[in-house]
Amino acid sequence: MISYEPLWDTMKKRNVTTYALINKYGFSPYTITNLKRNHSITMHTLEKLCKILNCTADSIVKFDHETGF
Repeated sequence: MISYEPLWDTMKKRNVTTYALINKYGFSPYTITNLKRNHSITMHTLEKLCKILNCTADSIVKFDHETGF
């Protein structure tokens, strides 16, 4: 299962809000909803988040293998 829990922690540490992602960085509200619901995002979106937050992918997403396949 995908979890974006690390994203919310990273955003808090960097003082970046979902409002800023939408209005300053051009993310769609639909993408933010997908993140909040732990739904899939594109690699482009992941890369963009990494650049904005100056971090690596593991600071944005984690995979919980216990609840997976």
